[in-house]
Amino acid sequence: MDQALAAFRQYLTAEKRASVHTLRAYLHDLDELRAHATAALGHAPTLDELDVAVCRSYLASLHGANDAVTIGRKLSSLRAFFRLAIRRRLVRSSPVAALRAPKRSKRLPMFLGKEDVGRLLDGKPPRPDAGPDQLALESALLEVIYGAGLRVSEACGLDVDDIEVDGARAYVRVRQGKGRKDRVVPIGGKASTALGAWAAQRTARLVATRKSKGAARTPAGAALFVTRRGLRLGPRAVRRLLERREQVTGTPLVSPHALRHSFATHLLGEGADLRAIQEMLGHASLRTTQRYAHVDIDHLMAVYDKAHPRAKAS
Repeated sequence: MDQALAAFRQYLTAEKRASVHTLRAYLHDLDELRAHATAALGHAPTLDELDVAVCRSYLASLHGANDAVTIGRKLSSLRAFFRLAIRRRLVRSSPVAALRAPKRSKRLPMFLGKEDVGRLLDGKPPRPDAGPDQLALESALLEVIYGAGLRVSEACGLDVDDIEVDGARAYVRVRQGKGRKDRVVPIGGKASTALGAWAAQRTARLVATRKSKGAARTPAGAALFVTRRGLRLGPRAVRRLLERREQVTGTPLVSPHALRHSFATHLLGEGADLRAIQEMLGHASLRTTQRYAHVDIDHLMAVYDKAHPRAKAS
């Protein structure tokens, strides 16, 4: 079992170039399987003892505490592990090949209306005592997430050189996004202006950080968005600042990912091509992007039902 796990770790790292998050999740799922098998068998299992009955029992134990998406992901971890074990001739067949994940409920992406996004991005500062550097940071960060449809991890991972200006147009280069794919996305005038304002404040912040006794031991280097301590801004900090802004502006409480969903939904509503939206979002499959078509149709139907004088039968 240990030999197989070591081979799987190497495979994910070297061949699949999996992210740290993916590597941690897959190995955690396999640790769960081994712990479940140990409890069921009364001893640490060998690879051959991880049969269909044990794997099915493990997946069944997940129901109630996990949703269908999580269980499906854990099954994917097991499938990938046993596929590699077969290739390395550590087992003859996969005990999970015939197992099926539970059906997922179709959840449409949450998004904000254009008016809500406007209030969120243009509203009054969330803290009256916030300095110009913090205000510039928050404005540039949220404008870029919405303006380019970025995942929060992608926004936090941006470096200064990832913003490119070509005359009147500006672009953001997302390096090694989800699926380890690079892409280039245009950004609008408001995002470009906000980034320009932040650039000067970023320089001043880093200069002040170097002079401070509380400066971070590991500076952010080329990071575009940095904290007052000189560190690269992290996703958790982004969620906190978004929550503060939502409370002050009175907009619905949403995650940073909702700004990405809003970006796609608003583009589609204005007639943008679905394939172009797919490229900007970095989706590997058009099927993933097509969710936004359903969102837009649902929104239009809701507006129609509410506003059209003959929408309801008398």
